[in-house]
Parts: sequence; C-alpha cells; structure tokens
Amino acid sequence: MVIRRVLAPRIDFGALRRELGLPESFPAAAQREADAAAAAPPPAVADRTDIPFVTVDPATSRDLDQAMHLTRRPGGGYRVRYAIADVLTHVRLGGDLEAETWRRGQTVYLPDGNVPLHPHTLSEGAASLLPDADRAAVLWTVDLDADGGTVAVTPERAIVRSRAKLDYGGVQRDADAGRLPEPIALLPEIGALLTARGLSRGAINLPLPEQDVEPDGDGWRLVLRGPGPMEEHNAQISLLTGMAAADIMLAGRIGLLRTMPRPRPEAVERLRLAAGPLGVSWPDGTAVGQVLDGLDTSQPWVAAFVDQAAELMRGAAYTAFDGELPEQPEHGGVGAAYAHVTAPLRRLADRYATEVCLALHEGREVPEQVRAALPKLPEVMAATDRTAGAATRGAVELAEAVLLAHRVGETFEAAAVLDVDEPRPAGNGRPGRPPGGTIALDEPPVRARCTGELPLGERVRVRLTVADPAQRRVAFERA
Repeated sequence: MVIRRVLAPRIDFGALRRELGLPESFPAAAQREADAAAAAPPPAVADRTDIPFVTVDPATSRDLDQAMHLTRRPGGGYRVRYAIADVLTHVRLGGDLEAETWRRGQTVYLPDGNVPLHPHTLSEGAASLLPDADRAAVLWTVDLDADGGTVAVTPERAIVRSRAKLDYGGVQRDADAGRLPEPIALLPEIGALLTARGLSRGAINLPLPEQDVEPDGDGWRLVLRGPGPMEEHNAQISLLTGMAAADIMLAGRIGLLRTMPRPRPEAVERLRLAAGPLGVSWPDGTAVGQVLDGLDTSQPWVAAFVDQAAELMRGAAYTAFDGELPEQPEHGGVGAAYAHVTAPLRRLADRYATEVCLALHEGREVPEQVRAALPKLPEVMAATDRTAGAATRGAVELAEAVLLAHRVGETFEAAAVLDVDEPRPAGNGRPGRPPGGTIALDEPPVRARCTGELPLGERVRVRLTVADPAQRRVAFERA
C-alpha cells in the first residue's frame, strides 16, 4: 500500500555503487556456467505441473522465488503448497558460479537496478518461477488443521508451472472485491489463522512503513509504503515454511537457523512505560505483539511508539549447528524456531538450508559440501546484510538530500517526533550532545535528525538546515 510519494529529479546512484564496492558484472567463467545451466533440460524429478500455481510479488519483479497453491483438505483443515525456485539444480557445487555467489551473498537492490546474486539468465530467466514455463522447484506441502496448526510437512524436488504472475496491488484489489483467483482464494483465511497463532506464541510484527525510491519517467519518486493485508497474509506462508524447515533441521541436529533473542524484560518494561504518555492502550496481560497488531502508524504518537518498539528487535543472526543443538534456537520476532529457505534466488543461505532439509526428510546424509558450507554462512550473510542495508539507506538518504537541496532554510509544519535523544553534557574528553531526535515529515516523506527540545509523539514546526547530496545528509532544527 503506497501512503505517500513525491517526485525527485534525476539522481546518479553510481557513486553509491562504487562506495559499496558492488560488482558490475559476473566473471566470464561464472557467466558461462550460468548460461549453460539455463540451457540444460529440466531434471528428472516429480512432475507437479498439474497444480495451478501462481506467484505474488511486486509488480516489476522478475526474480520470482515462490509460487503458491492453497486448498481445503477433505475432512477439514488446509493444504499449503509452496514451490520455491530450486537454485542448486542450476548452481554446481564447487563451480565458478557457486564461488561468485559466495562473494556476493545476496541480491542488492538499488533504484537504478539490482546487483543480483545470480546472473540474470538464471535469476530472471531459467530459475525464476515465471508464468507458463516448466521450472525446477523445491515443493513444500504443509498440511494444516482447521486452526492453522501444522500436522504434516513434505519437501520434495519437483517440476512446476506457474499460471500467472500476480502483484500485491492487484491481489489486494481482488481481495477487496471478493474475486481472488482460485489458487490463493484461501489466503486471507489461512493468513489470518497463522497471524493469530503467531500472536498467541509471542510473535512481534512492527507495522512500520518503509521508505523507498522508485523510477518515475526521467526522475525518481520517494515513496513511503506500508504493507497491505494481502502482503501480510502472503508473508505468513513464508514464515510457515521457514518454521517447518527449522523443525526438520532441529530434529536432524544439523542446519542453519535465523535466530534472534526474545525481547529483554527491561526493554519491554521501558516500552510499556512509554505507551501511556503516547496514548497507546496496553491492557494487563497483553503481549507486545498483540499491542502492536493493527496500530495505525499514520498517527504521530502511534508512529513514535512503534519506532520505540523497534528497539526490541535486536540481535538477528544466522546460527549454524551440526550435532549439538543451539543454546538459543528461536527467532524472537517469529516466536519460534525459524529458517530462511524461501528466497534462494536472492539469498545464499537459503540454498544450503534447503539442501539440508531435503536430505534429512529423505533419510540420507547431508552432502559433505553442504555440511562444510554451514559454519561459514553466518559471517558471509552478516557482511552482505550490512552491504544491502547500506545500499537501501544510502539510496533513500541521497534521494532525500536531492529532493530538499533547494529548500534549505524553509520551515515545515507539523513534523512528527519519532524518537528523542538523551542530551549529554561535554566532559572527560567526550563531546556533548545537544537536545534533539528523529522527526518525520508528511510531505515530502522524509525522516531525519532534528536538534532542539522535542516532545515525543507530538508534531512540531521544523526548519531545514542541511540538505547535502554529496554527503547524503539532511538535518533540521526546531523552528
């Protein structure tokens, strides 16, 4: 769901690419390997092309990792079929292409084009679950009871065929009109059940809109977007699959989990104390996730509360194990053990976690090259997560600075105060920190630092003092 958008002039993201050391192309040997894999015949595995899968992604995406088909089970409950692009069918272990994907770690997205984990001949071609084409996939079949509880899980290699490439906006409009296509007609029902189960086990979902930069003719638009209900339901299917994968790996005592500690009690208590002054209801006995569920972040005091809640979501990591189970196997945001297996075109880790699950389910040994990869993946994924995050932030910060460069000195009405710093006097060789915090403008949708006495969760007048595209920096002061 797009909340606000503002047009920005032409922007050159080349300097950001160079600063982050992003590669411009694939080595010739890796590209040849990808091209040969793209031209190879499909593997001899189970034929599931009779299942009418569909994909649901952003409208412009072509690296389609997932396809879905949902049905009711005879006697009650649901069957979720989730087909995931089978990357290891195309990427040979020990080859030049595998080595290059380890250097990249994940796809990095920038407004002027992505820096893909795999060459486009695979990521947007032969490995992508594009419609009307037979594709190699790992098909997860997850049976649920009438309350959304998992009763059976089967991963298998298969050939699938997507019938349609759907996008979030169109799917949301179809859902609102009551005309969802048959393969995903049950998505709102199943998604709501899975969300409720997540909240009951302590899952936390932060309903924060995200800033993004999109092409718009000869320029760019700065967009503030929050996920719509159908996007949230779709995410629940991915979470369901990731939890099923984690359970398989924990039972087999080998794998790669996505972990995060549960929020510390003192952090939850600080957030609880902030709720009252910010006008957010927190009834006794209500978990954090339940308080956050359904909040309207268009209200400044609610947006400030959710921003404070982001402090609870710290310490996410990849945790590899082999033999001895991890001391802390859960992901605090999911409220359960969870693994990344649903985006192998875009994330390196998913490829190897999937292979572990297939081997364990089939009762065979995990391939030695896969086993050897597991302990190396956390460091690689952490480093590339930082690069991908820097690319996203840098692109938004550059767009903000370009958009506002001609408006330095201008006063903006009603900026929402999202966060407030603790002022600090200078001393012991340490510089002081003046009063200030983080504010968010409505128009244009900019979030930046602001100096001055700021009342958390309220709106204030602010003056733009800095808008420097070279430094990608924007700053305000309270007017």
